[in-house]
Amino acid sequence: MTNKKYGGYLIDLDGTIYLGNKRIPAGENFIHRLQEAKIPYLLVTNNTTKTPRVVQRRLSQQFNIDTPLETIYTASLATVDYMNDLGLEKTVYIIGEDGLKEAIYEAGYKKDRENPAYVVVALDTDLTYEMLVLATLAIHKGAKFIGTNPDLNLPNERGLTPGAGALIKMLEAATRVEATIIGKPEAIIANKAVEKLGLPKSDLLMVGDNYLTDIHTGINNGIDSLLVTTGFTRAEEVPNLPVPPTYVVASLDEWEV
Repeated sequence: MTNKKYGGYLIDLDGTIYLGNKRIPAGENFIHRLQEAKIPYLLVTNNTTKTPRVVQRRLSQQFNIDTPLETIYTASLATVDYMNDLGLEKTVYIIGEDGLKEAIYEAGYKKDRENPAYVVVALDTDLTYEMLVLATLAIHKGAKFIGTNPDLNLPNERGLTPGAGALIKMLEAATRVEATIIGKPEAIIANKAVEKLGLPKSDLLMVGDNYLTDIHTGINNGIDSLLVTTGFTRAEEVPNLPVPPTYVVASLDEWEV
């Protein structure tokens, strides 16, 4: 297809470059074409369960994509950047997995189950009721309530499974406190990602499979968007989307970089 040429790309991973553990060959080819053309990109993912180094290794070993560590920007890293900007006491209670915990603890934050300055909530497949109790009580005491990303579901090989957003909604109901959301489609992660690429928004394209997160990142933050219908948002939904993406493709092989 004929399209505007962009100086840089913000790119989703799951559902766009791969689907769970399944390859999307057109996604792999897309990254290779950007690399060959020396076009800068940032892989922007709401997934907090894996560290950037694990993401990098998985891309290489499972999906034939070798990419520098600095091209991977997770909602965990954006959460740490936001907490550092706020500058509260460095105590935290986390519902989340190793990718999130490692990023936060490496930044100097200490675990506090009783009176943390922050409660950070992400996907946690080992979630227990007691963890929800501790988070609820801490938020009632005044802890800053942060949700890493609003994804209600995760697209994978099993279907649409519960995401971090579902846990955040539960705690919002229990505390009657609205979480500050870091990940796509919010401005926090969008602005940090733009800052890291060092290009004006007018020269960037947001690429993803999820209209509610990836494409709204573009729509809400003044960045052109490309929806690829290989994951969350299906092709038959496109005609009824309230605000259309800038572009829609069935495969990233259709896109000219």
